[in-house]
Amino acid sequence: MPRASPLPWSLWGRPGMKALVTAGVFVTTLWSLRCFLNPSKMSRGSSKHMEPLVVLVWEWPSKHVPNISGDVCHELYSITGCRLTTEQQLLHQANVVVFPHTRLQPGRDRLPKERLPGQNWVWVSLESPSNSRGLAEWNQTFNWVMTYRQDSDIFIPYGKLVPNQSATLNIPAKTNLVSWVISNYHKTQKRAEVYKNLSRYLHVNVYGKANNKPLCKDCLLQTTSKSKFYLAFENSIHRDYITEKLWRNSLLAGTVPVVLGPPRANYEQFIPADSFIHVDDFSSLEELATFLKTMNFSRYQQFFTWQRRFSVKLYTDWSERICTICTAYPRLPHGHLYPDLKSWFNS
Repeated sequence: MPRASPLPWSLWGRPGMKALVTAGVFVTTLWSLRCFLNPSKMSRGSSKHMEPLVVLVWEWPSKHVPNISGDVCHELYSITGCRLTTEQQLLHQANVVVFPHTRLQPGRDRLPKERLPGQNWVWVSLESPSNSRGLAEWNQTFNWVMTYRQDSDIFIPYGKLVPNQSATLNIPAKTNLVSWVISNYHKTQKRAEVYKNLSRYLHVNVYGKANNKPLCKDCLLQTTSKSKFYLAFENSIHRDYITEKLWRNSLLAGTVPVVLGPPRANYEQFIPADSFIHVDDFSSLEELATFLKTMNFSRYQQFFTWQRRFSVKLYTDWSERICTICTAYPRLPHGHLYPDLKSWFNS
């Protein structure tokens, strides 16, 4: 409470002034005593912002739902003031509600019947527009989007390079030229066409379900690391759609990615220009094949200079991704709704 200004001595002699001052002192004493006896009520307003942000995941993005009880964001990722939950009955306590696109069904039957004032809904997807159906169903529904796109409200890439001054190169021993891991092969895809034509000029070791050569989880990197080059071909071509095919299967494995996806300039926003080969760098696939087959070791080593400055961080844990909502929360716009989700995602 503000401190009262001293009363001029000349006013003390006026009638009733002493009584007035005495009453004021009495009221001040009662106020101070109230604060002392019940401090929780007095500090409630100031401590409200210290309460953790409650993020309700309406349905978990993956089949395996981890144990997110307790302060997992702080314990695992050093993100404070964030509480994750999947308990739908806590809807009325949630500041943010997360809706993975893979769990959204056509229509609104499985969505909450109401949205609390000030509550923000997040649409989450790691799939490309080509593999995301029913987007037109969700106009004027979500406040924020959380995707691999850099212009998302909450950006969740598949991976990134983090500073690491190791000053050493780690190039695994190579036993073959090119490999590719493919599970879902469709002849209509661009990557299927490019592979078919490229394989006319060089041999590609193909693994995965599509070729009846599935790899166990622990066998993947061990297998791809033996190839000089890896075909990091995306299943569809979209801005910023750069997946684990680059980050895990290639860069982390210690092989040079030959990429098929968005333009080279887009890749260079994520990784150094001299760390990969783009299919579009060549006028023909025959020229690309010749470049790969005739490369000497000195030239090959140059593709790994990024290892002197960086290492690969993969994002594979949905808990970590969702915890980042709390980090982004203070800077996100409130009250905004995406009028046309499909148009935004396809832009």
